[in-house]
Amino acid sequence: MRRFILLNTRSSPGTHMSSHDTMHRTITRDGHAIAYIVHGDPHGVPVVVLHGGPGSGSQPGALRLFDLTRVRVVMVDQRGTGASTPRGSLRHNDTQRLIRDLEAIRTQLGIARWGVVGGSWGAALALAYAGTYPASVSGVVLRGLFLTSEREVRRLFVTSRFRAPREWRALMRATRCERASSLPSACMRSMRSQTREHADAVAAAWRAYENAVLMHKQTAAHKRTSSKHDEATTAKYRIQARYLAHGCWLGERRLIALAKLAVASGVAVRAVHGSRDPVCPPDNLLRLMRAVPGVHGRFVDAGHLASDPRLAEALVAAIREAFGTR
Repeated sequence: MRRFILLNTRSSPGTHMSSHDTMHRTITRDGHAIAYIVHGDPHGVPVVVLHGGPGSGSQPGALRLFDLTRVRVVMVDQRGTGASTPRGSLRHNDTQRLIRDLEAIRTQLGIARWGVVGGSWGAALALAYAGTYPASVSGVVLRGLFLTSEREVRRLFVTSRFRAPREWRALMRATRCERASSLPSACMRSMRSQTREHADAVAAAWRAYENAVLMHKQTAAHKRTSSKHDEATTAKYRIQARYLAHGCWLGERRLIALAKLAVASGVAVRAVHGSRDPVCPPDNLLRLMRAVPGVHGRFVDAGHLASDPRLAEALVAAIREAFGTR
């Protein structure tokens, strides 16, 4: 029996922000200083939040999903992202090392078991971590699951061009690509360019295209933001290009196998997915649920971003159910 619910509610999440402790820390591994921040009640239910991308860095807005009077939230900037240094570094930067980083941070904090919340790429990493270290995980909540497949990458770079034709053509020009089917490899090759100016131009065009696909109808303010460029943008897409070029060192079959291991070990997995997600197809959740019957999924009338009020509300409900923070 498939366990999913279509949520149509429009109300905003009724979460609580608080002035509880905030602690900035780093852990050094393989020449990377991995930054993380601990928010909320030091004695609350521990939950680690895994950001997307790959390469995006933690988003402070994710704290709105939690009642910080009852939860201890750990937000990790994965290698080369956010406040972690060296920024954009590809050296010793792969999924297996990210998984081991999470386990090292858990140990450093003295946490026996923690919940794991991840969106998009962070959802894939959450499943991979839970399947590798199930004894360390009290539960998993996913949003907008990315299965790390070539099918999804083609969908983003080729099929989704009709959502943002102008930005797509600009990305084709920036990468000097002549065929639509070659755009994914052209983006990845360009981000390895020895010419900084070329990599910067491709990163800016990639971001503008990605934002246009996500938003579809962008506001004037969002268009101005998309046109700006900084070092962090190039760093993000350099990391993302490397991960996508390697199938995130996972691929759909291996990721589902790790999800099976997690569930078989007693880890409860809950997932919410926007029925209008333009980046990670809604079919991803169905594929996971068919392969791993223990996964509890909910479809929401929403897109991809956690900032969507409907998706945020569904996430809040899933987090409360998963970690007993009602």
